[in-house]
Amino acid sequence: MEFLLDPSILAGLLALIVLEIVLGIDNLVFVAILSDKLPPAQRDKARIIGLSLALVMRLVLLSVMSWLVTLTKPLFHVAQFAFSARDLIMLVGGIFLLFKATTELHERLESPVEIEQANKGYAGFWAVVVQIVILDAVFSLDAVVTAVGMVSHLWVMMTAVVIAMILMLIASKPLTRFVNAHPTVVVLCLSFLLMIGLSLVAEGFGFHIPKGYLYAAIGFSIVIEFFNQVARRNFLKSEARRPMRERTADAILRLMGSRYRMASQPASGEESGENTQASRTFKDEERFMINGVLTLASRSIRSLMTPRNQISWVDAEASIDDIRVQLLDTPHSLFPVARGELDEIIGVVRAKELLVALDHQIDVAAFAARTPAMIVPDTLDPINLLAVLRRAKGSIVMITNEFGVVQGLVTPLDVLEAIAGEFPDEDETPDIVAEGDGWLVKGGTDLHALEQHLNVYDLVDDTHTHASLAGLLIAQAGQLPVEGDVIRLGTLDFTVLQVNDYRVDLVRVTQHQDTIMSEESP
Repeated sequence: MEFLLDPSILAGLLALIVLEIVLGIDNLVFVAILSDKLPPAQRDKARIIGLSLALVMRLVLLSVMSWLVTLTKPLFHVAQFAFSARDLIMLVGGIFLLFKATTELHERLESPVEIEQANKGYAGFWAVVVQIVILDAVFSLDAVVTAVGMVSHLWVMMTAVVIAMILMLIASKPLTRFVNAHPTVVVLCLSFLLMIGLSLVAEGFGFHIPKGYLYAAIGFSIVIEFFNQVARRNFLKSEARRPMRERTADAILRLMGSRYRMASQPASGEESGENTQASRTFKDEERFMINGVLTLASRSIRSLMTPRNQISWVDAEASIDDIRVQLLDTPHSLFPVARGELDEIIGVVRAKELLVALDHQIDVAAFAARTPAMIVPDTLDPINLLAVLRRAKGSIVMITNEFGVVQGLVTPLDVLEAIAGEFPDEDETPDIVAEGDGWLVKGGTDLHALEQHLNVYDLVDDTHTHASLAGLLIAQAGQLPVEGDVIRLGTLDFTVLQVNDYRVDLVRVTQHQDTIMSEESP
């Protein structure tokens, strides 16, 4: 009943529990570092056995507290320093902490990164347990001496130590998991141990360092590390919003960066500026191509093909003069030949060979039938399409839907454009043209190419079937937009400029004003 009736005993017990926990935090950190050297299956067992033995040792130390109090009597003198048994214990403990923390820091900062393997070498179980017990002995002395100075009842001290140790056992596993998952926290905690070891050595030589200074430094460092962890977490969140292919492309360029920095060392002055700009442009082109290669496997064949409404094809039922004029006026070298409509494909011909055949009065349909067109479904993935293009030997591959209706065609040049960007023909204009503070973009522009050109990452959605800008705008509006409509997606405004029949022909893309103002603000 005395425990419940005496407020001073209760206050002393609570204060001592808090103090024991505070003094045991650095101990738990080192226990987390030591237990990580064991196989995963033995780590919990080592923590429990080590801290349990440490609890027994603390209780034994408390039971002989009257003897500990007398350890301040000098045993011998060296120069102007007097050393007692307590000072020697402080010196040995401080040197042990300095040595252990230094070796751990050296191992983490200088040693090569270890790869988790089945035959990875681990420390011995009992060797780690002994280290945990020895380490706790160093911290126990400081905690026990403090306890003796705070309260006068032995049972209060033992109760506080037992409660604090139970809480430490409960917190040891999550704390261990957190410390081992954050390398910078490990380095910070080892730095704390260096600081505490130095303070113990100073105490051994008679220089008293107030604990408040140590705790203030530790607290300030923890606050800074907290900000560092928050910043890192926000950075990882920001990186996670970028597509994996984009991050992979940047990683590849970083690995190649040293070679290109050596190859493009600037001279001086104006030449330096020109070289720097050329190097930056070259790097952007490389990044674009690497991103295109990584994107290729995830794209649909529709995003690669020339759509049906842009195909130049020869009607075998047309007059010879009309066919000759078409071949001479169109800069293409390959033409699909069909009978009456594009879905009735006969074959694929080269323009110069068909012109020769026309001069020799050879039937167009019979000539085209000699080289049948290769036809693949629009569900084929681009990787398998490459094998088909190799078999086509540079010819055209026609794309049809499940009903046999021609959707478009693909050539090796289309795959190259998906990787390296557009190569417009003489009768074509680029799909994306910079104009003022924005871009003029054709409705049929592939979304992957638009993302890469505008350096945005939220236009392509693998769950959607549309692959062009027009398809995206129609899906967002829920209907065919009309001229003048403005559709906002992310940080971009899409203004519809031209609509023809049932398709969007031309769109102006700009950054909306809120984004521009936020970028210009300091």
